[in-house]
Amino acid sequence: MAEILKGLILSVLSEKCYNEYFNEYNFLDVPCFKATLSKGLGIGIIVGSILVKVPQILKILGSKSAEGINIYGVYLELFAITANFAYSYVMNFPFSAWGEGTFLAIQTAIIGALVLHYGGAPVKATIFLATYVGLVSALVGGYTPKNVLWMMQAVNIPIILVAKSIQIITNYKNGSTGQLSAITCLLLFGGSIARIFTSIQETGDSIIILTYCITTIANGALVLQLFWYWNVDKTIKNINKKKKKNT
Repeated sequence: MAEILKGLILSVLSEKCYNEYFNEYNFLDVPCFKATLSKGLGIGIIVGSILVKVPQILKILGSKSAEGINIYGVYLELFAITANFAYSYVMNFPFSAWGEGTFLAIQTAIIGALVLHYGGAPVKATIFLATYVGLVSALVGGYTPKNVLWMMQAVNIPIILVAKSIQIITNYKNGSTGQLSAITCLLLFGGSIARIFTSIQETGDSIIILTYCITTIANGALVLQLFWYWNVDKTIKNINKKKKKNT
């Protein structure tokens, strides 16, 4: 039982930090505190990512509409997520530093398919999913050179800005955030902030760190729009209810 417990602890702590905490009883070791905090945050983000976009998916399914969600923004976001986890996987970074990318990619691909489906193109939705699975297999299966993966990660920065800007502009034009899920946006914002710290601690890769800084700014802009248009969305719903009663 003791060995099992130690194994679980070592999934979060390094051997050095395990020794500092449990043999030397040195609980004030700053490097170990940072490393442990980073690992814990990373695992927490991965666990949270399993369901982070589920509220968005359920909102689309419940309303049978993807109104207000720009498909081109979804495409670009999916590219950014995929490039990030494919690059990190091939570079052998710790899973705790990028693992949520796999779950976010799956959920974003589903959202993309739903937008196409409810936009009147169910065949395109099926082709889109099949094509995406094939591309991911090529990226992580050793068929893509590392320099190409690095370039994909590097162009993530402008792509993230464009992807989020498309959605931000769409919201502005509509005067509403439409079917965007507040829970999903808030979780993505919080996760991207935490990822700046974990990337510094666990990868030290400047391009990854910069990517998460840009992602945080972009996600923050969407969160601000959610709060700004919160009352607008409520007013629209109330007007629609009154119209239905009068007809």
